[in-house]
Amino acid sequence: MTHKAGAGRLDTEALSRVEGEGGMHVRIVDGKVDDVKLRIFEPPRFYEGFLRGRAHTEPPDITARICGICPVAYQMSACAAIEDACGVEVGESIEELRRLLYCGEWIESHTLHVHLLHAPDFFGVDSAIELAALDRGAVERGLELKKIGNEVLEVIGGRAIHPVNVRIGGFYRAPARSTLQAFRPRLDRALELAVAATDWVAGLDFPDLDTEHELVCLVDGEHYPVLGRRLISDRGLDIDIAEFGDHIAETHVAHSTAKHAHLLDRGNYLVGPLARFSLARDRLGPVATAAADRAGLGAECRSPFQSIVVRAVEVVHACEEALRVIDGYQPPEPAAQPVPPRAGTGHGATEAPRGMLYHRYSIDGDGIISDADIIPPTSQNQPTIEHDLFHFVEANLDMPDDALRRAAEVTIRNHDPCISCATHFLDLTVDRGPEGES
Repeated sequence: MTHKAGAGRLDTEALSRVEGEGGMHVRIVDGKVDDVKLRIFEPPRFYEGFLRGRAHTEPPDITARICGICPVAYQMSACAAIEDACGVEVGESIEELRRLLYCGEWIESHTLHVHLLHAPDFFGVDSAIELAALDRGAVERGLELKKIGNEVLEVIGGRAIHPVNVRIGGFYRAPARSTLQAFRPRLDRALELAVAATDWVAGLDFPDLDTEHELVCLVDGEHYPVLGRRLISDRGLDIDIAEFGDHIAETHVAHSTAKHAHLLDRGNYLVGPLARFSLARDRLGPVATAAADRAGLGAECRSPFQSIVVRAVEVVHACEEALRVIDGYQPPEPAAQPVPPRAGTGHGATEAPRGMLYHRYSIDGDGIISDADIIPPTSQNQPTIEHDLFHFVEANLDMPDDALRRAAEVTIRNHDPCISCATHFLDLTVDRGPEGES
């Protein structure tokens, strides 16, 4: 960080605890925020290009490499889209096993964010190591809970990072009922830890900032949103996922290698925990509902700062849901439905921990992919993050530059953006020049 007196400029070279490489520029003119840009300058990774010319059976394995923290989300959305293109519907037992695998990802991903990435902000420290010096028990609880989430991925998916047991139509092998029953005590322990974590984060102090954007998530039957074919919002959107492109568009922006998504004729929207909670609170499990009530969460939550509480509640729910699936589990026979190729276009979406993840694939009669489109949660939320930054900085211009920088970083971390799921850097420039020149 450099701050030269009289230069009217503050640079921060690194924002830790956010996946990926990016930068933020704030321009202030005449005591008002004139512009905010969240710049993502990491080179494009070309996964959509890699997929063209590949067999229709390959997307689950290829797209899992996009993210080491939420590979299941990419695998499940890919499977849903390819199966849609081929006109295949898998049975309930496969859907339930997929839901159980997804629960493991929610547990490990949300717990990582809550305990190691986001919580240090509320204690005024820069890392989980420093947080452990203040509350060792909380950090150890987070590490244990994340470990159990990883174990779920290993039991169902074959390994915790980039699971190898997922295939279109289902799984290569389905675990025996006895295997899942033997694992049940670990999830009982996870539920206990998750409830304690929710009570812990509920006691934090949260700045005032509510998002006014449209909230969007999937509908998953009677379940809290994880899988599903319909997309809804708090402002009347109700579409099949195949209509995604008719209502949501991506655009290039000069300051980012990541596209911005927006609702046509409606503007910015928000996906993720706040959207899911606000639109489907009544579908949480009973223990998660009680935890949300104790945390003081109402019928909806629009505070990005309180997203840490909502994520903790979703971990409680994921533990409950995993236990429910295990108790009713019957191994699917066969472990995968056949998915013969046919020419067509398929659409799929699932709820990654950070929000709805959309895939679209076009394949020919031989099962060769001719086109692919993947829209991750961060692309959908990036305009909203910029909006939050603009208004939060504008409301707190009386803060010293260093304090404002830290607060701006927290505002970004509220959304747990996954810029690349790789390195962790964000450059911050605040321009306070008399003419706001960058």
